[in-house]
Amino acid sequence: MPTRNDTTTDLALLGVLAVLWGASYTFIKIGVETIPPITFIATRTLIAGAILLAIIHWRGLAMPSDAASWRRFAFQACLNSVVPFTLIAAAERSVDAGLATILNATSPIFTFLLTALITRHEPVTLRKLVGVGAGIAGICLIIGTEALGGLGHELWAQVAIVVATVCYAGAAIFGRGFKGLDPMLPAAGSMLCGAVMLVPLSLVVDQPWTLTPSLASILALLGLSIFSTALAFVIYFRLIHTLGSVGTTSQAYLRVPIGVGIGAVFLGETLGPTVWLGMACVVAGVAAMTIPVRKPALAR
Repeated sequence: MPTRNDTTTDLALLGVLAVLWGASYTFIKIGVETIPPITFIATRTLIAGAILLAIIHWRGLAMPSDAASWRRFAFQACLNSVVPFTLIAAAERSVDAGLATILNATSPIFTFLLTALITRHEPVTLRKLVGVGAGIAGICLIIGTEALGGLGHELWAQVAIVVATVCYAGAAIFGRGFKGLDPMLPAAGSMLCGAVMLVPLSLVVDQPWTLTPSLASILALLGLSIFSTALAFVIYFRLIHTLGSVGTTSQAYLRVPIGVGIGAVFLGETLGPTVWLGMACVVAGVAAMTIPVRKPALAR
């Protein structure tokens, strides 16, 4: 049974995860300006996987040696990195950061639907329904109707982001199957499997030795790989076990104001006057979906 300190730690980690993934949209936007999406994501998974593997060895842990575990890592890589990372990177070459943020922030909705209709491993409660509604309301207030008005343009890119979002929802549910493993192991395993899949594709499609990326793109790639991928995945796998898949993906609500704020500073995007009300809705949604209900004390 989680203690108050455990819950506080998990909610703090949820906030850190939201910052790391909120910044990823700006990193991607800057990175793909001069680095093709496949090469960008292949390098991202390779760097992140190498960092995680080094940390594992430093901690005295060992990667699983059985084929079954690596098959699961490979499947998780497809759901949580190879497919969604590449789709979002390709889409952000033509989609504004605000629109990409609002579309990708719908992952808790897909997770909620998948858990309610298919796996049914988490209860559907009124609090979670209210949390979903409050989070979506906050997202709409923060991003504004102008961003939603862009849905008619670049349809392929918008559909790609939605598909990536569904992949994240599936990954959140599948990630619960790694219970019993140190969170570092599936994080590293999925990144390494992703690199094995994407690096050969990058060599064939992009011929990266012919590229001349800008310094800004290189720095964005490093920031994305080290902080928004390696560190974020360790936190992500821990929270899957403690807050549950719906609770963990609810960081999508929290990363919206953070991601929009980072975009405003580094990409020159402007925020609407309703941003503060939207943030209040976002925080309320996260709280409703993640803070456990206190059980009444039994009468003595």
